[in-house]
Amino acid sequence: MSLLHQDLPEEVDDAALGEDFTKGSSHRVVASVVAVVLVTLALALYFLSGQKPPVASGEIVAVWAYPHHAQSTGFDANGEAMAMESFDQVLVFAQVKLHNQCKHPLLLHQAITNTRLDDGIHSSYAASPSDYDRIFLAYPKIPVPHGQALSMIETILEPGQTIEGTFVSSFRMTKQQWDARKNLDFSFAFRYQPILVLTPHVAVIEQ
Repeated sequence: MSLLHQDLPEEVDDAALGEDFTKGSSHRVVASVVAVVLVTLALALYFLSGQKPPVASGEIVAVWAYPHHAQSTGFDANGEAMAMESFDQVLVFAQVKLHNQCKHPLLLHQAITNTRLDDGIHSSYAASPSDYDRIFLAYPKIPVPHGQALSMIETILEPGQTIEGTFVSSFRMTKQQWDARKNLDFSFAFRYQPILVLTPHVAVIEQ
């Protein structure tokens, strides 16, 4: 008999072959899953490494809400007499800290208060510092601290600088509507930069 010739068994155990095939398939499946996970992680790290952190951060220190019944002055912007108007109003005061965490100056030029009611989102721009101070003259007994106004008139934040101040926004709505709000947040616009949205983590002080 030739040394190169070997007798094969007459019968092959099909069950053993099936078991070996299953084991081989299982290893291939596991290897494929591991490969997919590794590729996914690599892609995630690639995209995350290319994303820059926000240029600014901030914190809502305190929020006050002052619902009241208001009345117009009876004069228009030109000083002409006009019919007086009565309406319900909610003044929302927010004390905020803003921090420049990038390497170049930031120009703050707008702040907006946003609240969601059943009929959608209601937004109100921050009043100017002069109008903010004027409110405390018009309502001397208003139970809100008269802090330093946050200016939105070309306010520059240098790299690493933090500013703090208070602003007020006005909503024409009843106290019942305000109490039924779904959420509340504040948007800060820096020129040529994405808008910074801050959600307060403090309770709204109702006055």
